[in-house]
Amino acid sequence: MGISISHLLIVMVIVLILFGAGKLPKVMRDLAKGIKAFKSELKDDIGNDKGDIDE
Repeated sequence: MGISISHLLIVMVIVLILFGAGKLPKVMRDLAKGIKAFKSELKDDIGNDKGDIDE
């Protein structure tokens, strides 16, 4: 029970209607920056947890 091609196409059409073709690259760029920042913070947090052995 996954996402079929028809569902994916419907979602893409809705996104194009909401954001328009001109704003879509900017939205995707901002989304990618957010994901990169999240991954970076997650790696930093995991690295800090391994280094903190106070017990």
